[in-house]
Amino acid sequence: MRIEYDRDTCIGMFQCVAEWDAFEKDESAGKAVLADAEPSEDDPDVFVREVPEEAELDAKFAARACPVEAIEVYDDEGNRIVP
Repeated sequence: MRIEYDRDTCIGMFQCVAEWDAFEKDESAGKAVLADAEPSEDDPDVFVREVPEEAELDAKFAARACPVEAIEVYDDEGNRIVP
């Protein structure tokens, strides 16, 4: 499973931070940060990382909690499962 986070779309509500500890607050920028993520090859504002098996539920909750759908979760076959 992988997660993609669009930092440009983020409005800094930080609801993802409450759901999964891989998200951290960057209050100076007013955006969340996805720890251990790499910028996407297609868009430098989109950050991607693999989700450890034990964190899959938390990652899904973080994506669902985002009010602007800046977070998407994909299964191992590349199918979007959240939102």
